Amino acid sequence: MILECTQCRTRYLVPDSAIGAEGRTVRCANCKHSWFQAPAAADASTPAPPVEPARVAPSQRTMAPPAPQPAAAAPQPIKRFEDPAVGEPNDYDPFAHEPPFRPRRNPARRWTVAAVITGLSMLIGAAAILYTGTPGLASQFGLGEADTPLIFTDKAVDRRPLSSGNELFAVSGKIMNPAKTRQHVPNIRVELRDSNGNTVYHWTISPPRRELDPSAAVEFNTSKLDVPQNSKWLEVSFTNDNGG
Repeated sequence: MILECTQCRTRYLVPDSAIGAEGRTVRCANCKHSWFQAPAAADASTPAPPVEPARVAPSQRTMAPPAPQPAAAAPQPIKRFEDPAVGEPNDYDPFAHEPPFRPRRNPARRWTVAAVITGLSMLIGAAAILYTGTPGLASQFGLGEADTPLIFTDKAVDRRPLSSGNELFAVSGKIMNPAKTRQHVPNIRVELRDSNGNTVYHWTISPPRRELDPSAAVEFNTSKLDVPQNSKWLEVSFTNDNGG
């Protein structure tokens, strides 16, 4: 059967079984108007006999001019109907992407992805500075050991309790210049590590002298109170934060 919207006159071709014997509410896919559609009228089992025209005498027959026929309105195209009781039609998608329409993108999601990528890049860069000793950047931030020919000799550790109840931890030694040229003396970093090699305490001191002549040496010493009890190993090194 053919349905016609009472608002926009859009026509739809639907099977009789879709309406049913009691009728149902339908909705126009074009203008979204809803109405109750009655079932199709049942066909008569026996066709009605044709009406025999009245016989008129030949003398009484006249030729009447044909009546003008009204101009037929252009029929609306037949479309598939939209039934609110059973959902959208099989091939109808009002939100389908059709050119030139494109699905909207979520800008917040793009910014989140960009932030994550930036954070990962910064972490990778910091790791590269720490583990590869990138020149320039490492020296600016005081990371890693200084590149110097100077060496430590005669290192000694003194750890003893004091009468005050505190524990004194003292470190001493010498800085030697084995090179044939005058060398700048960087700051000294003292690290205490546990039995697993993890740093548990550290501090930095300035050397007694900032310049050493070839084959010259200078003594240094430093001390701290109440360092961690689990410190088992001592490491002394030059740092990149050279000072003045």
